[in-house]
Amino acid sequence: MPIDKNIIQTGRQKPLILISNDDGIYSEGLSVLRHSLKNIGRVVVVAPDRERSAISHALTLHTPLRIKKVSCDVYSVDGTPADCINIAVNGILKEKPDLVVAGINHGGNLGADIHYSGTVAAALEGGIMGIPSIAISVAAKKDIVLDGAKKFAAKIVKIVLKKGLPDSIILNVNLPNVEYSKIKGCVVTSQGRLLHKDMIIEKEDPRKMKYFWIGGHESEFQNIPESDCSVIAENKISITPINVDTTAKEFLAEIRSWRI
Repeated sequence: MPIDKNIIQTGRQKPLILISNDDGIYSEGLSVLRHSLKNIGRVVVVAPDRERSAISHALTLHTPLRIKKVSCDVYSVDGTPADCINIAVNGILKEKPDLVVAGINHGGNLGADIHYSGTVAAALEGGIMGIPSIAISVAAKKDIVLDGAKKFAAKIVKIVLKKGLPDSIILNVNLPNVEYSKIKGCVVTSQGRLLHKDMIIEKEDPRKMKYFWIGGHESEFQNIPESDCSVIAENKISITPINVDTTAKEFLAEIRSWRI
C-alpha cells in the first residue's frame, strides 16, 4: 500500500504509544502488550511480518520495504524491528509518538544478549529518535507466562509517560517467567554477564556436506549482585537503563595517554 504521512491522524487527547517487537506481528506477546496499554493511550502497532529475532539493529537500506495494514492501527512491515520504528515515525505516523514500547519478547534480553536483540534494537531506534522507549521481555523460551508482563507493562508505561526519560536513555525490562503473584520485587540493575555454551552446532546433510547452526541451548551467568541475570534468577523484575551512547568514558583518558 502507498504510504502517506497523513495515513494516521494521531491527535493528542491521549498519549500516542508505538509498539513493535522482533517475534512478528502475530506474536502472542505483542497482542498482550497491545491490550495491556489500550486504556492508557492510543496504541499503534508497527511490527515485522514474521519472526526477526536476533536481527539486532539492522536497517534495510538496499531493498524497498512493504507495509500491510492488518487492522485499525495495526501494520506489518517486511523488514526489521528497527525498520518498523523508523518507518512508523517517518512514514506512517503524522507526529512523533510519546512513547515506544518493544515486546513482550518471548525470551530474556539479558547481559550482552541485548546487542543481538531486535526487541532492544527497536527501543534503541526510538531512543535515537529522541522518543522515550522501553523494551520488555520474559526470560523463558517455552511455556511463556505473560500475566506478569501484561500487568507490569501498564505500570511502567504510566510511570515513564509521567516522569519521562533522559535523552538517549531507554529502559530494558526483563521479567521472570512466573505468575505476577510470585514475583518477589523489582530491582534497577546493571547489565550482567551471560555466558553461552555450545554456540555452534555442527550437522551433516544427506549428501555428507557439513552445515552449522549458531546458538546452543545452555547458558550460565556470573552471579553479580544487582545485575539483570542475577535478579531474574531471584524471580525479581529487572529494569536496566541503557544509553544509546556506548562510549567507554572511564577509559578515554587511558587511551589518550597512549599518544597514538
